[in-house]
Amino acid sequence: MAQRTVLAVLFDGVQSLDVTGPVEVFAGAELLSPGTYRIRTASPDGTPVRTTSGLTLVPDESLDGVSDPHTLLVPGGPGSLDPDPRLVDWVREHGPRAVRLVSVCTGAAVLAAAGLLDGRRATTHWAHCDRLAREHPAVEIDPDPVYVRDGHIATSAGVTAGIDLALALVEEDLGRDAALAIARHLVVFLRRPGNQAQFSAQLEAQIAHREPLRDVQRFITERPDADLTVEALAARARLSPRHFARAFRDETGMTPGRYVDRVRLEHARRLLEDTTDGIEEISRTSGYGTPEAMRRAFVKALGTPPAEYRRRFRPATTP
Repeated sequence: MAQRTVLAVLFDGVQSLDVTGPVEVFAGAELLSPGTYRIRTASPDGTPVRTTSGLTLVPDESLDGVSDPHTLLVPGGPGSLDPDPRLVDWVREHGPRAVRLVSVCTGAAVLAAAGLLDGRRATTHWAHCDRLAREHPAVEIDPDPVYVRDGHIATSAGVTAGIDLALALVEEDLGRDAALAIARHLVVFLRRPGNQAQFSAQLEAQIAHREPLRDVQRFITERPDADLTVEALAARARLSPRHFARAFRDETGMTPGRYVDRVRLEHARRLLEDTTDGIEEISRTSGYGTPEAMRRAFVKALGTPPAEYRRRFRPATTP
């Protein structure tokens, strides 16, 4: 097997974990299968860079002195949102020649600035999706997935999503057993397919300020199979339905109905991934009532029915 060069580009204002997370995955693969990966780092002028956390990273060389890598990794961080023109020019020239061009978090902004994402589907950290879509309308930004593959280009969501993507690339190169061994060593799950959501319903919504509304949020999460109509939830919060619906939306950023839908979907997905429970039982415990109601919810939200979702995303081996 030919050795693959993995080059991580460095710049001032880089997010350190965007670099070290994927690099640790490839380094683990090299330890497991020597001769598989050659890992290099380079900055525009070859000098050390300062990360957002204050760490200093010392590159192996200058970008001008490196040959085209197999896998080119562009990390994110504030420095990628207003990137060094030299970095953009170098990525524009060398990115198309890499076998795999990979971005982590807001590293997608560098690829977009270089024109390499035009006409492609991509993702980035959820907090920057709107900005990237606004500044680069030729790019199809999907804010939900952990990572997106489009041709030889792969973009990932925020920070730790770079580890998920790197594990997927190692699995592609060396097989599932190797990727699973690295995931175990790093004490992370080899579990998140690219199109899983970047964050849970509880993280997507804001935490309500008032205790009665926080209690309602907890109740929804703990009892997705309960009566979760606006009327029932309003009674629990001791508010009128109209007052409750308005207050919940104002304090969490989404309507009660949308929050309930997201929690139920997330609960059902978790059971499909982690258990052998039947579809009928999962539909009941997740609050859908019937398999047909759950199927409609899955097709609408994910474009796939529950049985197919389980077939695709339930791992064959449990870490």
